[in-house]
Amino acid sequence: MLEETLNWRSTYKPEEIRWHEVEKEGETGKVSRANFHDRHGRTVLIMRPGMQNTSSSDGHIRHLVYLLENAILNLPEDQEQMSWLIDFTGWSLSASVPIKTARDSAHILQNHYPERLAVAFLYNPPRIFEAFWKVIKYFLDQKTFQKVKFVYPNNKDSVELMRSYFDVENLPVEFGGKAKLQYDHEEFSRLMMQDDVKAARVWGFENKLCHINNVYSGAEVAPEQVPLAPPAS
Repeated sequence: MLEETLNWRSTYKPEEIRWHEVEKEGETGKVSRANFHDRHGRTVLIMRPGMQNTSSSDGHIRHLVYLLENAILNLPEDQEQMSWLIDFTGWSLSASVPIKTARDSAHILQNHYPERLAVAFLYNPPRIFEAFWKVIKYFLDQKTFQKVKFVYPNNKDSVELMRSYFDVENLPVEFGGKAKLQYDHEEFSRLMMQDDVKAARVWGFENKLCHINNVYSGAEVAPEQVPLAPPAS
């Protein structure tokens, strides 16, 4: 698996993906990094499959990989895993990603980011999602499958399980919490631009910083001081 991942990283080059390359995929906020952590201090990715805005399988996967790398980049030193919150508001079977895209995404997560996922909460999926899930679950290995938790507002045990991972004050109202969260694409893009600079320095791509600044000309990108050591993959 390690050899396969090294080969994949050498060809796909996930650490070199920059926000301007995947920004279109992120316009609706279908996947974004939350501005809060779970109770263990882990980075949180919020996913909104109902906000799917493109039909490009490659674009969808590249955008997801970018945010996986970004989540890892922003992990605290004592953490190696991330948590996912998945909001099914507006989701429909007709607007869902193709089965092949879901399969390829699962393959990348499991084979190239093993044990990076701590838990994934699927909040209030519609009944019709069961048909989609019956297919998708066969693409998941047993470890990943056990990390997927279904949460329904009228199921007290499932709600309590999710709240054991998240402070209700930080949890968005879409997930039964008290925080109001509205995706601001302009603000999120600004944060991703800053992280692109940080990632280039972490991975030793200082020579590409000039190109990044040219792409983001006119944007306020504040450089950050970061250790010059690549994160574990």
